Amino acid sequence: MSHRDPPGIIAPHIPADDWRRAEATGQPVVIVVQTTDRTGRPLSAYLYPLAVAGAATMGVFGLVAAFLALLDFAAHTAAAIGGAAGTLGIGGITLKLARPKH
Repeated sequence: MSHRDPPGIIAPHIPADDWRRAEATGQPVVIVVQTTDRTGRPLSAYLYPLAVAGAATMGVFGLVAAFLALLDFAAHTAAAIGGAAGTLGIGGITLKLARPKH
């Protein structure tokens, strides 16, 4: 006897007695597959873009914070150098870097 799989192999298992009876009598084998169709998009379709956008936003915030910290440091450094140097003369040109405190 040759072994034949059911057409399309829809079900993982059909009992052998039922399959042989259906072959012998010509009766169709009815396989009921219960599925639920998704009505909406899967959650991952929303989570991945939101995660990428959130990471990009946090990266931009970090970049802006670093830039502002660098500007603050540069301003404090320039003020400290200007206060310590007083006047600066190069090649006969004298620049006053900071006002006197009086």
